[in-house]
Amino acid sequence: MAKTATTASTDLIEGKKAPAFKLPRDGGGTVSLSDYAGRKLVIFFYPRASTPGCTKEAVDFTRLAADFEAADTAVLGVSADPLKAQEKFRDKYELGMPLLSDDTQMMLTAYGAWGEKKLYGKAFEGVLRSTVLIGRDGKVIKAWRNVRVDGHADTVLAEALRH
Repeated sequence: MAKTATTASTDLIEGKKAPAFKLPRDGGGTVSLSDYAGRKLVIFFYPRASTPGCTKEAVDFTRLAADFEAADTAVLGVSADPLKAQEKFRDKYELGMPLLSDDTQMMLTAYGAWGEKKLYGKAFEGVLRSTVLIGRDGKVIKAWRNVRVDGHADTVLAEALRH
């Protein structure tokens, strides 16, 4: 599978305030950045629920849930999938974090996780697999772009433990 992604333009800069958001979540209700004030937050952006790479990534973050909790770090997953797909994904793989739906791509764009991708030589817009670690002060500690799934959740946990 020939797949590449270009980096989306964004104002997301390490050391600067993370963009505010409020999105619907699996199971009902909404989640906003302010819900995590005073706590570290990992947001991983994934292209499509229940696909192999996205499943592995979400399962890896779930596997490390107790370690993230011990590091006082919450974890959220975000994609453009509808809530129904998010809920099926959560239930099928027993995922342990809130899954948010950004069907307008406003938050995805603000975080640089929406942009041009190529698959088999064809360009299209979609979610760019990326992750952001936000500090207790609401500032971006680190942003990972063009994420490779293998070992990624462990790398993010190590960074969360350092801060």
